[in-house]
Parts: sequence; structure tokens; C-alpha cells
Amino acid sequence: MKYEKERREMLSAALDLLNYSLVSLSGGNVTVRTADGSFLITPSAMRYETMQPEDIVLVDENGNVLEGSRRPSSDMKAVLYIMKHRPEINAVIHTHQPYATAVGLVEDELPGCLVTVLDACGPSVPVAPFTISSDEGMGRLAVEYAGESLAVILRNHGVIAMGKDLDEALESAVYLEESAKTYLAAKGLGSIHLLTREEIEAERSPRGNYGQL
Repeated sequence: MKYEKERREMLSAALDLLNYSLVSLSGGNVTVRTADGSFLITPSAMRYETMQPEDIVLVDENGNVLEGSRRPSSDMKAVLYIMKHRPEINAVIHTHQPYATAVGLVEDELPGCLVTVLDACGPSVPVAPFTISSDEGMGRLAVEYAGESLAVILRNHGVIAMGKDLDEALESAVYLEESAKTYLAAKGLGSIHLLTREEIEAERSPRGNYGQL
């Protein structure tokens, strides 16, 4: 079995999605670009708690199965579209996280009003128009609307989170949900205090004092 290490990392990330309440049961999916340009994608409609490394499907850029006996995620066409048109992206996570999805029902973007979403996603997180699930159009709209953001809220559906690696994509999804929850709580209390463009740029500028060397 090829890419066992990457498969186990994907299973760990999928369980994190459950632990952070970003998906329920078998919802969502996780995809990773491999070193040879193929893609690992979680199988369709399988519970993450019982999923094994060999259940993850290896496909080529056209979605042809290279290794595995399971059917890949029904969102495969959309995810592969993102990977093809965003070559710097090596991991895509799709969730149905409730708070960010709720923002998409009432707003056209989650503004960059909190440092967590600024640092993990970008200056704001746009909301893409609705398209049916399991359709390439979901990927097309994600690419079209993402802009500088590492996440896109899919109206009436969920979230696409992206990253240069799996850790960055997971952080994008988790911190987006935390920020969306705070935003909705504040919106219920009154007007939102938004950051200025200058404050956003200052927050997002490299400072070299966060994380490990």
C-alpha cells in the first residue's frame, strides 16, 4: 500500500474534524496531494471512527482509481478541480461546520474581525453561491471566490478549507469555526467592530515571533 504515513495523517485529521464538531458521522472529506502528483481522498459515506488506512482511495488527476477498493468521496470532482487550479494547495478539507455555515446563510463573507481568522484564513472568508453537492461546480466556485483566503463558505452547504499541507488546512477549518461562533455571538449583541485595512495588514504581516524554529 502506497503512502501509508500520509493515509494515517489523514485519518488523524478526519478524527480531529469530529472532535472539533466540524462534521458528523461520515460528512465531509479530506484530500491530500502526493509527491507523485496523485491524490489520496477519503471514501464516500464511511464513518471516520472505523475508517482504516487502506480505505482511503488513491486517484489520478482525472479521478481514476489507482489503488483502493472503496468508492472515493462523491465530492471528488470538485476537490480535484481545486487542486488542478490551485497548484500551491496540497490539502483540501470539506466540512459541514455549523457556525461558519450559519454565517453563509446571512452574510456574503465573514469579515476579518478577529486575529484567529486573519492568521489562519486570510483578510476575510468569502461566501460562494449555492451549487449542488457532488458537482464540479462546487470546486469552480471555491476557486473563483477564495481570493486570498484559505477557506470558502459554501452557501447552504458547508466549508472548503485549504492549505499547503494538511496541518494548515485543518487550522483554517478549526479557526474559521471559532471565529464564526464569536462573530455570530457578537452580532446578536449589537454592531460588529470591524478592523481597518491598516490593522488587518499589520496583523497579517510577518513578525517572526510565533511558533517554533
